[in-house]
Amino acid sequence: MSRRTGGRARDVVVTGIGLCLPGIQSPVFSADDLWQVASSGMSCLIKKGVYYGTVGLSAEAFEERAPGIPEFFSRHYTDAHRFGLVSLTQACADADLDVHSDLEEAAVLVGRGGVDANIDSYLAVLRADPATLPVAEAMEMFVAAEQAVTPSDVALVQGALTRSRGANFTVSCGCASSALQIGNAQRMIAAGEVDIAVVTGVDVFSVTLIRNIQRLLSGAQHSYEALRSQDMPALLPSFDSLMRPYDRRADCINHGEGSATLVMESREHAFGRDARLYGQVLAQATTRDGLANPLACDETGKALVSAVRRCLGDTWEIGQVPYVHGGSDGNVVVTTFEANAIKELYGPASRDLLMTSQEGCFGHNGAPAGCLGVAVTLLMMNHGQVCPTANCEEPAENLTFDPVPGTVTRPLDFDYALSFNYQVGGVKSAILLGSPDV
Repeated sequence: MSRRTGGRARDVVVTGIGLCLPGIQSPVFSADDLWQVASSGMSCLIKKGVYYGTVGLSAEAFEERAPGIPEFFSRHYTDAHRFGLVSLTQACADADLDVHSDLEEAAVLVGRGGVDANIDSYLAVLRADPATLPVAEAMEMFVAAEQAVTPSDVALVQGALTRSRGANFTVSCGCASSALQIGNAQRMIAAGEVDIAVVTGVDVFSVTLIRNIQRLLSGAQHSYEALRSQDMPALLPSFDSLMRPYDRRADCINHGEGSATLVMESREHAFGRDARLYGQVLAQATTRDGLANPLACDETGKALVSAVRRCLGDTWEIGQVPYVHGGSDGNVVVTTFEANAIKELYGPASRDLLMTSQEGCFGHNGAPAGCLGVAVTLLMMNHGQVCPTANCEEPAENLTFDPVPGTVTRPLDFDYALSFNYQVGGVKSAILLGSPDV
């Protein structure tokens, strides 16, 4: 990854990658850790009743990577707080920034899709009896609740850690949450509102909740299919087998937890401090299928095509983009609309397109997916290699692209790429990425 000494001021570049994701022996924290997992098609999912990606962040690892936080506050942190703070500090270290002093004017933006991490604090307050609760316990409960009962929980503690005076807000758009924040950061920097932004996606899914959903669906599946009409969605698949995006055996989704953070800067700001550049965020667009059903999606992929074309605008052409980071999570419906969209965008040339998904590495982790997709795609661009689709061994017959099955990278010299993310209800996000010098 090269350094440059000049360029246009309002180009938006990525200078730091930080993670707190499931690993094999220990959590994945750095860009190098991420590459080791993704480039080998490794799966960090573990089966405990259901397949799930667990970070396993110890108290010692948290303190080492996010030191100096007053214990009065940190003892009330949920895993979402801890994961988000660790990925933030890792990204700042990667970008050679002091998390306590260099982000005072930065935008601190967070994407959150779920509220599983907030439930315990919420229920504790809801069930507390003010008449009998000791004052000291009431104060502790108040601090815990103020930090943890809203989806803006991680932005709250990140803003405090960075002493930020800039924009500090959370977007919740399901699994497209951090993708939308990447778009917000790109537009804010390009417009000159800020010179630097840190974007974090973080989510925690309750394994108990997932198991209960599985049991509920198993009991309801037969009756539901008998009465389901065309406008009703199919029930979600089970979670007890391994997710296999783009594989002919794909029949389920596995979840995971964790956080991913990107440091984004104007090119001028990055050059001014001689920062290393991973690449550029050129554009981001969001569309929706336009359906009345809040749980369904249009399998034609037309909304995804529209999002891509909005990203390309009049500046770029689809033929310049030989790689796409897909958002497939093992759901065959997602694979169908992606395949249809790629066929419409690329035509006959789609058969040569490399399009992979790394969801099988860490599980479908919700809000982090946008930041993670950008991070791993820029690493592929820098290495000149496309990572395989984790857990894909036998590509499905309906694919209109090459999913790079197996566990070996594919050589590809490329300067442009797309990264896709989706939310239940037909929301589609596309991000256009470029190498540092285009």
